Amino acid sequence: MQQDIVARARAWQAEDPDSDTREELGRLIDAGDLDALAERFAGTLQFGTAGLRGELGAGPMRMNRAVVIRAAAGLAAYLKARGDGGGLVVVGYDARYKSADFARDTAAVMTGAGLRAAVFPRALPTPVLAFAVQHLGAVAGVEVTASHNPPRDNGYKVYLGGGSQIVPPADGEIAAAIAAIGALDTVARPDDGWETLGEDVLTAYLERAGSVLTPGTPRTARVVHTAMHGVGTETFLAAFARAGFPEPVLVAEQSEPDPAFPTVAFPNPEEPGAMDLAFATARAARPDLIIANDPDADRCAVAVPDDTAEAGWRSLSGDEVGALLAAHLVHKGVTGTFAESIVSSSLLGRIASAAGLGYEETLTGFKWIARVEGLRYGYEEALGYCVDPDGVRDKDGITAALLVAELASELKQADRTLTDLLDDLAVTHGLHATGQLAVRVKDLSLIADAMRRLRERPPTELAGLRVVSAEDLAEGTPELPPTDGLRYHLEGTYRARVIVRPSGTEPKIKCYLEVVVPVAAASELDTVRAAAAEVLAGLKRDLSAAAGL
Repeated sequence: MQQDIVARARAWQAEDPDSDTREELGRLIDAGDLDALAERFAGTLQFGTAGLRGELGAGPMRMNRAVVIRAAAGLAAYLKARGDGGGLVVVGYDARYKSADFARDTAAVMTGAGLRAAVFPRALPTPVLAFAVQHLGAVAGVEVTASHNPPRDNGYKVYLGGGSQIVPPADGEIAAAIAAIGALDTVARPDDGWETLGEDVLTAYLERAGSVLTPGTPRTARVVHTAMHGVGTETFLAAFARAGFPEPVLVAEQSEPDPAFPTVAFPNPEEPGAMDLAFATARAARPDLIIANDPDADRCAVAVPDDTAEAGWRSLSGDEVGALLAAHLVHKGVTGTFAESIVSSSLLGRIASAAGLGYEETLTGFKWIARVEGLRYGYEEALGYCVDPDGVRDKDGITAALLVAELASELKQADRTLTDLLDDLAVTHGLHATGQLAVRVKDLSLIADAMRRLRERPPTELAGLRVVSAEDLAEGTPELPPTDGLRYHLEGTYRARVIVRPSGTEPKIKCYLEVVVPVAAASELDTVRAAAAEVLAGLKRDLSAAAGL
């Protein structure tokens, strides 16, 4: 077995086009580090509905140029097999390590396969790529990004014509085409022949983003912005300048792209400590709100002043921002369907119903939300918002930020705040308090063990609430296709809901919690929030015990 691993490593090294990963393998082979080699050659990085995502490094279990070239060749073969052989493939990329290399390799493979390829002129936000697929009539798009993953990771996200991410069966068919690719020297990769896009696509995206705002609305909200060391700053500033908002104050330490993400443990606004520099900047600048984008700027986080918080600011949850945007769009008089994934707050359904709008729940991920018929607005609790599906049929942190700033400006003109509107929604629809129990693991078997434990011994009571229904989502439901997850509905003093699922992009098991508490009057809100917080804490405690986490 040892000889086999070394032989496979040498064979990989011989055809690897990247000197960095060739040297990495050489060092491991010379050192006789069989454990490290086994990690890299234990299988292959699997292509799925999230495309590819993984740690950078040598071998088939890592993200590297050899893996990307095979993925691009498989995608090209898939597109040709379905009759799109002469079509355009747009390629975008972020500022992570190797992203530009992976983008150029993809363009070369597409060109060599007889397709047309167009590459972004520089690292730009993911929503610009999703927009470009629709805007240019491309048959597919590729975005090289690992979004908010740690610095050591990179990824490869695929969109098909229409600008939506892939879903089954396309992912399986592309994976099969990738598996059929032989030696790398059989994949044609010319040195040129693809187009490098100019500024016109970005300009068109910015014009479309600004169109979500209502002419004549106030544009007075003052914003502190952080790009979290990603690619969002330039596009964010341009969008806000075009819309007529005051120039945002930047978190200087995080405004420029840096693939090392030196000021954060994880470049995700949801992670503890990630917003600390934004809070510090806001305490000096005293803006109306903080807006943070994740590194590829498809997510949007919002924080508001809060004298009771230690930092003087409070980060709103994705569910709170999702409800605020929904209320704002209802106020604008939009028509169509509101949609969200099953892990997001049920408050959106209440808002849609009260406004006479359609409402639909989907599986987790914008690949599903974007496919809802008649979609007008979709969101997911992980800070993702699709506010203009005819422009960007995916989550878009820049355009969502414009709408948040417009809403804050309108409320400011009426001497009110985003927090005041959240209170209004709680009084009207009941307080929908949400929380999450997320456990990151190194050993993926721990996730499988937790899911198996819950399936074999499902809880009958959590936080003093009786489990009135338990669904194994792997069996599917009348509304949803099968997925690896569990859903519990609970009743007692209050209503609650719990969903447990493995993360699709990170080594985590995630438990999504919601408790709904009626509110008779605004004067009761402090008491109601305290009661809801107690239930959420109980749900976390009891669920953790039941799952063995």
